[in-house]
Amino acid sequence: MKAVKIIVRMINTLIVAAAVLLAVLLVGMRLVGFQLFAVLSGSMEPEYPVGALIYVKETDPAELKAGDVITYHLAGDTISTHRIVEVVPDENDPESFSFRTKGDANEIEDAGLVHSSELVGTPAAVIPKLGFFASYIQSESGKRTALAVGGALILFVLVTDSFTHDKKKKTPDAQDKPEI
Repeated sequence: MKAVKIIVRMINTLIVAAAVLLAVLLVGMRLVGFQLFAVLSGSMEPEYPVGALIYVKETDPAELKAGDVITYHLAGDTISTHRIVEVVPDENDPESFSFRTKGDANEIEDAGLVHSSELVGTPAAVIPKLGFFASYIQSESGKRTALAVGGALILFVLVTDSFTHDKKKKTPDAQDKPEI
């Protein structure tokens, strides 16, 4: 019976540790200034594989040069991550510039230029496969599933914890007895 208690406690500890690690990876990094994006295409493989989660930090556009990887806004809500091929000065405004970009796995450069104002930042870290999970839990069904699984895990930990703690019988002494 003691071995079962030890195994259950280890499982509880692993579940809590995994939940905390996942929370730090998906939420905590946002608190320190990173934006998270899932890689949805193979244009930057093998460095950024499909399904990876990339952590993007804000970057001063003036510090970027050819060869740097940037994450930027495209039309609408679309975000892309490609490598800078060339920094292109604006002919009308010497303070302004754009970037010519290309995906590492693409054979040709991107059709349009990326204006420096469209820059989100530069990727600082990548975790393969975690982007699939992050994308899923941002959907409505994913949010419901995450809440249900989270609640079930908390319930599991509480129930198993109550069964595995040794309950020591307390013998009442004179101080515990109510006065009559």
